[in-house]
Amino acid sequence: MSPSRENAATGPLDDASLDQLIESLDSDRNALLDDLLEWLRIPSVSSDSRRQGEVRQACDWVSRKLEQAGLSVETIATEGHPMVVAQTAPIEGAPVVLVYGHYDVQPAEPLEDWVSGPFEPTVRDGDLFARGATDDKGQVLTHIQSVCRWLSAGHPLPLQIKFLIEGEEEVGSENLERMLPDLAEKLACDCVVISDSSQYADGQPAITYGLRGIATYELSVDGPSQDLHSGSFGGAVMNPAIALCKMLASMVDENGVIQIPGYYDRVQPLTDQERRQWRELPQSDEAFAANVGVQELFGEQGYTTDERRWARPTFDINGLTSGHQGEGVKTIIPAKASAKISFRLVADQDPRELTQQLNEHFSANAPPGVRWKLVSDHGAPGMLANIDTPFAKAAERAIDAAFGAKPVFIREGGSIPIVTRFQEVLGCDCLLLGWGLSDDNAHSPNEKFRVEDYHRGIQASARLWNEIAKQVE
Repeated sequence: MSPSRENAATGPLDDASLDQLIESLDSDRNALLDDLLEWLRIPSVSSDSRRQGEVRQACDWVSRKLEQAGLSVETIATEGHPMVVAQTAPIEGAPVVLVYGHYDVQPAEPLEDWVSGPFEPTVRDGDLFARGATDDKGQVLTHIQSVCRWLSAGHPLPLQIKFLIEGEEEVGSENLERMLPDLAEKLACDCVVISDSSQYADGQPAITYGLRGIATYELSVDGPSQDLHSGSFGGAVMNPAIALCKMLASMVDENGVIQIPGYYDRVQPLTDQERRQWRELPQSDEAFAANVGVQELFGEQGYTTDERRWARPTFDINGLTSGHQGEGVKTIIPAKASAKISFRLVADQDPRELTQQLNEHFSANAPPGVRWKLVSDHGAPGMLANIDTPFAKAAERAIDAAFGAKPVFIREGGSIPIVTRFQEVLGCDCLLLGWGLSDDNAHSPNEKFRVEDYHRGIQASARLWNEIAKQVE
C-alpha cells in the first residue's frame, strides 16, 4: 500500500509548459554536466576501507544536492556505509515513485590501463570517462537532476517521488536487504525506477523487464594427505585435479544443456511473442563474437544468443585452483583441487533447491578415492516485471520523446538482487530504464558514459513524471 497523500493533486503539465521545462534543461547542459563531474571526482570505493571518508563525502554530496532542491532528506546509518532517503511532498490521489540508485563505485585497478585518471573525469569524443560514470552516478543523477529542475522551475510535481540512494551496492547491498522490511513504510511506493543498466544498442533504447538470479559456490576435492611424486604414486591414487575435472565435465553436455536432474523443472518457456520480438532486434552473432573476441559463439542448442543470455539458466566455472602454479614444471599429484562456480537462474528457480540438486549430482558423479565438499556463497532468485502497466506505458512514451526512438522490451542476463526484494517487500512494480551502452566498461578500466545520453536520460526522466501522472489520472 502507498503512503497517505496530503496535498491536492496538481495534475500533469500541459504540452507548452513541458516543452518549456525541456528547453531549460537544454539551455543548462554545461551546469548539469558540471554537477556530474564534481560527484565523479569523489573516489567512493565502498570495498576499500581506506576510502571510508570519500564514501561518506559522496553520500553527503547527493544528500546536499537533494536538500538544496527542497526535498525532505534523511541519512540513515547502517553497519557499513549510510544510505540517503529523500522525498518530495505527498500528493493526494497521485502515484508514488521510488528512485533507487547507488553512490558507491567499483575499485579502479588496474590504474595503468586508464587513459585518463579514473577520478579525473574527462570528456573525449563525446564520452565522459571516469569510474562511476555509468555505474551508477551518471545514471541515477539523471533522475535527481530532473526532479530538481521541476522544483526550481516552480512546477509542482504531479506525483510524489522518493529517492533511496545507497553506498553498498557494489559490495552486495547486504545492509539494505536486511533493513528493507523495517524501511518498508518509509519507502512505500507504487513503482520503483532504477537506471543502472544499458540500452539495447547505440540508438536503440530499452526497458528491461527481467533479470536473471544467481547462485555461487566453491567445490573442493581432497585426495592424499599431501602432494605426491607423480612418478612414484601416479596410477595408484586418484588425482584430485582429475576428479574435479570429471565432476565439472559432468555438469553440461556437448549441446550446452546442464545435466543436473531437475534443473529445468521450474524454467518457464519463452512465449512466442517474446521470441518473435527479440528476433526482430538488430542482433548479429558475428558482431557479438567479434566484440567479445571469440571466433564463434556457443550455448544451449535451440535458442538464439539473446535468448540464451537473457532468459535461459546457465552454469559457469569462474576459477580453478590445483597443484603447482609457479614457473616451470613440478611433477606432482596435488593433494587438493578446487573450483569456483556460478549459475545464472531465471524466474521461479530457487537457489536453495539448486544447492540440494547440486549435492545430489556431485554425489552421483564424484570418482572414488577422493573427498569433496560444496560450499554455498550467495544466491538470489531472478525477477520478471509486468510490462502491461501504466508505468511501463508512461516510460515508453517518455523515452520515445527524449531519445527519438521507441524503446524495445528486453531482459538482462545480469543480477540485481535488491530488485526482487523490492517486489517482495514493497509489493510494487519495477521499471529498469538504462541510459548506458553495453560497451561503457562498467567495472573495467576506462568506464564511460556518453554525454548526450546523460542529457537524454535527464529529459526522459523529466517527461516520465508527467507521463506517469497522465497514465494514472
